[in-house]
Amino acid sequence: MIKVLIIDDSPLIRRLLTDVLQQAEDITVVGSAEDPYKAREMIKQLNPDVLTLDVEMPKMDGISFLKNLMRLRPMPVVMISTLTQKGSPITLEALELGAIDFIAKPTANIKDKISQYAYLVQQKVRVAAGARVRSYKKALPSSDPLPINAQFLLNKVIAIGASTGGTEAIKEVLIKMPINCPPIVITQHIPPVFSTSFALRMDRTCIISVKEAEQGDKLVAGCAYIAPGGLHLTIKKYGGHLYCELDDNEPVNRHKPAVDVLFNSLVEINAKNVVAALLTGMGSDGAKGLLALREGGAYTLAQDEFSSVVWGMPKAAVELNAANEVVALDKVTERLLNQAVKV
Repeated sequence: MIKVLIIDDSPLIRRLLTDVLQQAEDITVVGSAEDPYKAREMIKQLNPDVLTLDVEMPKMDGISFLKNLMRLRPMPVVMISTLTQKGSPITLEALELGAIDFIAKPTANIKDKISQYAYLVQQKVRVAAGARVRSYKKALPSSDPLPINAQFLLNKVIAIGASTGGTEAIKEVLIKMPINCPPIVITQHIPPVFSTSFALRMDRTCIISVKEAEQGDKLVAGCAYIAPGGLHLTIKKYGGHLYCELDDNEPVNRHKPAVDVLFNSLVEINAKNVVAALLTGMGSDGAKGLLALREGGAYTLAQDEFSSVVWGMPKAAVELNAANEVVALDKVTERLLNQAVKV
């Protein structure tokens, strides 16, 4: 049984989360706390496997509590977040501090979608229970991993897919990219609004430019394009140049954006010009697309188990023999660039 402690100042939210989690045969709610001070004592007494943690609470906010928790007693945490422009930067900070994942706070119309919400909450808790918890380590821009005068092959594109744990994994990859790197296209499983905040956060952090992909964006060197939440990102070729295209088709592998959609679009252009990596995440999205890229001549990487928060998507790729290499996260940037550099 996965033991869960719920931390939220709202009695209604505590009751709802308890109800939806108790529906699962493999999950039990061992307690609930209205503030972090009470939660601190309950953690000692109940020894939960997973916490659900509200972002905004009186007495002590969720971020402050999370900082202390990850310093003193690191454990899996799922943030209960308001999916708004205001809430998204705070939630991304929580992921940076070590939270495994986040889920939307229930809204007034939740009764119409309670079974769907219950499934999502239960899945997030299950994944968190099996995830690799990491204490916070601030990533800083580093010197170029290749010589400053490294020249990259024309027409090369770097493609990255990720899910749970991916925002921090992507940051670790992008933060080491040199200013003249090939264009980078990214699909991270993330909801609308959050993808905008994530792109802005990466742009402030990295030497290269990072933006949320827009319809018709022309791919240029030194820039990364992140798929917007709620839309698939594909890459098309017109007149010898590559462009971003967004589509509102049905989810693929339960996801929108989906990594397979991005990877398969690159196969259609010319896989030989692609260097791709599948990073940490739950499920198998991107594994078949990575295989298609490899079979088409792309060089492909999968993140290794030890450095992954959740070794689901990369594991699926490894099982399909879709990866030329299985590498630790701290080596991904170097390997991507080495496959794109002029010899």
